[in-house]
Amino acid sequence: MAAGTLVLAMTTSLIATASSMGGLFVFGTFASYGLAVSVIVTHAGSHHPYSTFGLANAVTLLRLLIVCQFVGLGLHIMAAGVVSPLSAWLFCSLAMVERMLDGIDGYIARKQGIESAFGARFDMEVDALQILALSAVAFMLDKAGAWVLAGGLLRYAFLAAGVLWPAFSAPLPASFRRKAVAVIQGLTLAALLAPIVLPPFSTLAAAMALTLLLYSFTVDTLWLLRSRSKV
Repeated sequence: MAAGTLVLAMTTSLIATASSMGGLFVFGTFASYGLAVSVIVTHAGSHHPYSTFGLANAVTLLRLLIVCQFVGLGLHIMAAGVVSPLSAWLFCSLAMVERMLDGIDGYIARKQGIESAFGARFDMEVDALQILALSAVAFMLDKAGAWVLAGGLLRYAFLAAGVLWPAFSAPLPASFRRKAVAVIQGLTLAALLAPIVLPPFSTLAAAMALTLLLYSFTVDTLWLLRSRSKV
């Protein structure tokens, strides 16, 4: 976590300088990372049965550093109302790098035989934060309507439902469909950062990705409800 803080400090400083973004960008980046670190430190010990953090989790942590900068970008746009084309291309490139890294962490964990409940959940929550942050950015840049925020809020609505109704807190079976839909949603939102991707194409792309995500959540919800009814 300390190493991540140092890397984040260096990259955030470079990005802020290159894109001329100021205090809100830096604040949003570090505030979201600080919150994430507090959750990681609290839960890693009881769900990560290995003596080291592991390379796979280190890759996921690198993804988290990038995603936290999307949170900072969102705060900057909220205050400034715009983002320069250079900054948009920079963050679009970062988003694509983050998506490529998403396919590496799980592979490393399986290859090294260090899979854990913590690693799987860590990966999932970084995906969820990425979708939430980029959904907000897409809305603020007028790439899609307010409905695009639904994609970012679905995961957290699902968690809230698990608190209210125990059926929704049951573990789900591994699913290629779930992972593929998350990748498509993430890639689509990343592409929306590009200045050349404009309405109506950006709106259509966001709507199609959100439809897939809603379908995936519906399948999981029905599976949980059917499993509950059999108990």
